[in-house]
Amino acid sequence: MDEDKKDYGITHEHHSDDNIADLKGLDDDAMKLAEMGYTQEMKRNFSVLSVLGVGFSLTNSWFGISAALVTGINSGGPILIIYGIILIALISTCVGISLSELASAMPNAGGQYFWANELAPKKYANFASYLTGWFAWAGSIFTSVSVALAVGAALVGCWQLAHPDFHILPWHVFVAYQVVNTFSFIFNCYGKILPQVATATLYTSLVSFFVILVVVPAKAPTHQEARFVFANFVNNTGWRQGGIAFIVGLINTNWPFACLDCATHMAEEVARPEKMIPIAIMGTVAIGFVTSWFYSVAMFFSMQDLDGLFNTKTMVPILELFNQALGVKAGAIVLESLIIATGIGCQIASHTWQSRLCWSFARDRGLPFGNYLAKVDPKLDVPLRAHFVSCVIVAILGTLYLGSYTAFNRDRA
Repeated sequence: MDEDKKDYGITHEHHSDDNIADLKGLDDDAMKLAEMGYTQEMKRNFSVLSVLGVGFSLTNSWFGISAALVTGINSGGPILIIYGIILIALISTCVGISLSELASAMPNAGGQYFWANELAPKKYANFASYLTGWFAWAGSIFTSVSVALAVGAALVGCWQLAHPDFHILPWHVFVAYQVVNTFSFIFNCYGKILPQVATATLYTSLVSFFVILVVVPAKAPTHQEARFVFANFVNNTGWRQGGIAFIVGLINTNWPFACLDCATHMAEEVARPEKMIPIAIMGTVAIGFVTSWFYSVAMFFSMQDLDGLFNTKTMVPILELFNQALGVKAGAIVLESLIIATGIGCQIASHTWQSRLCWSFARDRGLPFGNYLAKVDPKLDVPLRAHFVSCVIVAILGTLYLGSYTAFNRDRA
């Protein structure tokens, strides 16, 4: 490796004849990591299923599309969601293939910023890598903020539905936000149980999806016509051109396919990462497309009062949709509880994602106090300091909600 890359902070060991014997004792995965200049610090406890659990639990397309079912109607209507999912899924497939190719060639917990350093022209490699690393970590932090706020809003919304006289205030959601962030923090403190937690969150999401997919259409008193679902275009954006409204509205269907890089940052915790990481990435796209598309179709057919979704006192449109379809508040709360459980799994996965990014970037001296943040707890087998600091930042950012009602996208759930 050249000196520029070494200055950036990636520590490459130059092996002499004296330690060749030690290298021969490494397994293939550790050997490949050593060739990139790193030592194996965490145990490879994850299987392909548990890595898929982390990746899909974070992306959770059907969970994310819940918001787009309502907000997307103003910028394209059902057409935007139904056909937008297909379009974004095709694009996400291309993104997934690119990520998979890079992860297979250079399986490293740093992911994008490591690849930028390796592949960018020598003159710009350090800057490109540094910028990519900061954007990636910041993105993971704000994803955790968004998910925690969505789940917190869902919790408060359920309480309001059960207590009609209750008026939701920003501080109610803020408290619930902190509870969700703190509760999810615990699961990433124990490396031995994390693979099992990831697998459990995957199954929780899929079971919740199936239950909602069956129950809501079955219990809905009336159903929309097929024309409303597959051929109804709405433009309430203020743009005169329908095409512009559709393109702008695609952000709603893009969000449920975000964070595909999550699995790449688990490359140092799974055996044969050059094979398992691509499987997890492409599996996330495939499952995400199937679940989000059928979920959207089912919810659109089951809609009763669209204005009621926009003006619900619960401030959680999908909860109001459940209430309209079932006609029983307790039943709607039960279904929303499934979404909340799925959301907590999403938050746990987001914590895993942000902690690995923080740890690996600090290891390469991309963050202040890098030596402190780059430590892996030998007993817990997790980068506990990076995890703690990241979650504290998430907690602090939650205070913005008290000052700005629209600071975050609350409608994720």
